[in-house]
Amino acid sequence: MTEEKIAEIPHYRTSTKLSAREKAAIHYAEVLAGNHHSADQALFDELRQQFTEAEIVDLGLRIMTFVGYGRLIYVMGLEIGGTCPLPHPKTAE
Repeated sequence: MTEEKIAEIPHYRTSTKLSAREKAAIHYAEVLAGNHHSADQALFDELRQQFTEAEIVDLGLRIMTFVGYGRLIYVMGLEIGGTCPLPHPKTAE
């Protein structure tokens, strides 16, 4: 991903710089990170045009790993590169 392509993500649907494969992956990430109940047959039809079944599963797992990390970081009040607010187990005793 180039900086130019990253700048396209907020308006990926109309981007002329992102490939159909990249657009499908971003759409998948948008659904999984947002209203996952909106996942429908049209989403999977779009994904199957760009990815194999195994790639769809793998991509979904990768997306959810990063969504999960992001939510954990937020909930714990962490900053990237900062210190964990929880005491170290050896110092908590």
